[in-house]
Amino acid sequence: MSTVTTETTGTTGTAVDLGAFAADEVVTHAYVRVVEVPTPGAPGRTTRIALITIDNGRDHTRPSTLGPAGLAELDAAITTAVEASPDAIAVTGKPFIFAAGADLSQIGRVTDRAIALAVGELGQRVYRRLGTSGIPSFAFVNGLALGGGTELALHCDYRTMATNAGFIALPEVFLGLLPGWGGTQLLPRLIGPEHAVTVIVENPLNQNRMLKPRAAADLGLVDVVLDAADYLEQSLAWAAGVVAGTVAVPRTPFAGAADDEWAAALARGKAIADLRTHGAAPAPYRALEMIELSRTADLDEGLRAEREGLADLVMSQEFRAGGGYAFTLVQKRARRPVGAPDPTLARPVTKVGVVGAGLMAGQIALLFARNLHVPVVLTDVDQARLDKGLAGVRREIDALKGKKRVSADEANRLTALITGSLDYAAFADADLVIEAVFEELDVKRQVFAQLEKHVSAQAVLATNTSSLSVTAMARDLEHPERVVGFHFFTPVAVLPMLEIVKAAETDDATLATAFAVAKGLKKGPVLTADAAGFLVNRLLLRSMGEVLAAIDEGTPPDVADAALTPLGMPMSPLMLLQLSGPAVAAHVQDSLHAAFGDRFPVSPSLRRIADAGHRTLLTWDDEGRQVLDPAVAALLVQGDRPSTAEQVRDRVLLALAQEARLILDEGVVADAADIDLGMITGAGWPFWLGGITPYLDREGYSERATGRRFAPPGVATLPA
Repeated sequence: MSTVTTETTGTTGTAVDLGAFAADEVVTHAYVRVVEVPTPGAPGRTTRIALITIDNGRDHTRPSTLGPAGLAELDAAITTAVEASPDAIAVTGKPFIFAAGADLSQIGRVTDRAIALAVGELGQRVYRRLGTSGIPSFAFVNGLALGGGTELALHCDYRTMATNAGFIALPEVFLGLLPGWGGTQLLPRLIGPEHAVTVIVENPLNQNRMLKPRAAADLGLVDVVLDAADYLEQSLAWAAGVVAGTVAVPRTPFAGAADDEWAAALARGKAIADLRTHGAAPAPYRALEMIELSRTADLDEGLRAEREGLADLVMSQEFRAGGGYAFTLVQKRARRPVGAPDPTLARPVTKVGVVGAGLMAGQIALLFARNLHVPVVLTDVDQARLDKGLAGVRREIDALKGKKRVSADEANRLTALITGSLDYAAFADADLVIEAVFEELDVKRQVFAQLEKHVSAQAVLATNTSSLSVTAMARDLEHPERVVGFHFFTPVAVLPMLEIVKAAETDDATLATAFAVAKGLKKGPVLTADAAGFLVNRLLLRSMGEVLAAIDEGTPPDVADAALTPLGMPMSPLMLLQLSGPAVAAHVQDSLHAAFGDRFPVSPSLRRIADAGHRTLLTWDDEGRQVLDPAVAALLVQGDRPSTAEQVRDRVLLALAQEARLILDEGVVADAADIDLGMITGAGWPFWLGGITPYLDREGYSERATGRRFAPPGVATLPA
């Protein structure tokens, strides 16, 4: 591969060699062909369009990314296209993929700011040629377009998108970066500040939400959505119409929008960033600065500031943690879980049973039906509870239909797939039955004992227990080898985490089936040993126990509850406690105390709250703030040793470091990367902080608590 160089902004006459940076790049190639299209309204005449196709030579599961070598190929292709003197230039991608921007695994290894700056400058320079050649340019977004792929489309004068193109998005803020190849400057000019804030800041911070084609068109991100059946032909004809003047594409000049419109959009963006990150992540705020700059700066000035901002963020610890390490965990380790048996051992699952018809059971049933497309049978102890559970499932299906997440036909199909029965005989032909009954060991053992009388010897029996021994549940069964823990996190449809628990006698066929089902459910599983609390709940309950202990000692509840706010956690400890319910939390705390002793003390206050039957903890005061319910506060019996928020946060993080080390020493999971994956996808540990173990390392808690660092592999660090 030839050496790739680019000028670094502000370093006159100095070129930065990107050859080493691009050494292991999967090169995305760019191919040019000139297509002649009938000119609308001019019989016998044709419009010549130079069509550039970008393709990395892999299938659709490996999106095309653009590193230095790929950008060099695109640069050469644009030159070839311009030299052909066409009437228009168009860019499209390989089947189902337009482009996915830069390769984050490469960017995450950058330790020299000059390299980061040069990569930003190179992308901007090559892309910008599409808008400055003097030839009308078009992006035919035929498939997934993310990050730099979306920015490639923005540099073109016009954009079409296929109805089956998947998604288009600018997810950089989610990764700890900002769009650095023109996105922050071009998008506000195209669709206005309000929509630009939505795409650049709000969507990435809202679980990395992406836009479907129709939504993208509604925002003005693309000009027209065309049917997938003959998308390329339609796009070429549409482009010929634009060039000929028979197709009008209106544009709104947003730079001159009213001051209050810009101020309101930017204020909304800051409020979203504050709510989601609590100031712990610099990327959204830097992106908002760039959006604001796009109103007053000329494009050269704006692009220069944008690439400077990108370089700063590439060199930030937040990107090292989030866009580098955490992204790799979620994208790769979650898809290839460590410890999974040979997948060929997995048995097919064509019918599922769910024991219990409560809220969690209903969510599980709907998840199986939506993703596996198999019949699901719910059961409960009486008809009234079963009917209530089925009604809840149908309400969820109706809500999905109302939000247009499923079609009317799909809603009807789901309703037909999920049925109920009071007789375990309905599970006779089920390949997997999962129990989601009350968290009591004897109750679950009785359920499994009854199930074994009705299901086949090969049927997998799964438990959704959050803390109890799976081995103990299976101990007296005729076939304990087919029992496995299958612990979902609520809300089941949203959180991608799934703990698969290997009991003492779980065999490989059962385990392989569990992993295959997890993949079908689109979950990222982590294999854990059968230890109380498994992984995520053990860490969550340890941290919550420290917060409750601080309250019992005399710390004001609002001070203790706000102690972890600077981390940017999605919810406070008391909000999390309210989500699970005081009774459930107290029961799990009892289980962990029995297993691990004083590291998991039982909070007297929590016990009183649970015994009094309170199902919620928080209410709203007159100023709209969430505060402890006065009836709950009256049950607190506090000591006279209050702590500050900083002291509470310190004790929580030290406790987490200690517990994480014990989890590894006990072999609960394979290594620290599984702890990090579990906390990110199951507990909402902020993505921009990276995994919890590298955070504990770099903040010094690991060594303070255990005398050593976790140092998980794959964590890129900056030079001192």
